[in-house]
Amino acid sequence: MAEGDELAVAHRPDQVSADVANWPTGRLLSMAARLVEKRFDDFLADRGLTHAGLISLLHLADGPRSQRELAVLCRVTDQTMSRTVDHLERAGHIVRAQDRRDRRRVSVKITAAGRRVLTAARREERESDVLLGAVEDYDHFRGQLIALINAAASDD
Repeated sequence: MAEGDELAVAHRPDQVSADVANWPTGRLLSMAARLVEKRFDDFLADRGLTHAGLISLLHLADGPRSQRELAVLCRVTDQTMSRTVDHLERAGHIVRAQDRRDRRRVSVKITAAGRRVLTAARREERESDVLLGAVEDYDHFRGQLIALINAAASDD
């Protein structure tokens, strides 16, 4: 296909949509993941967050946790969690304190600002037409993705 032909096709949404409809499901998942992740990355960055930071805030929403607990729950190394917690603290989303009973343990707690940004991120994910708000049944879609991930992970 000549370069002019490629540009002509790219500017015809009906042809692009027809082409996408023929893609294998794995390719559709891959493309959707990249597009959604890029848009959500931008949303999070504007609020001083990363995906790792958002997941950490989700785990802190129920109450304070040790930094080690967070690392285990987020499935990252202690070093990665340390950097994530540093970033969240600088952004004002969490506070750290030494545990009164065990001075070696650091307790991490979400702040009011952290709760606000977590609420905004949840709303953006669920309702934004450029993220998952375009999906007709968000909860069902999410359940299907979880089932797919669990099935694929169990094969490893």
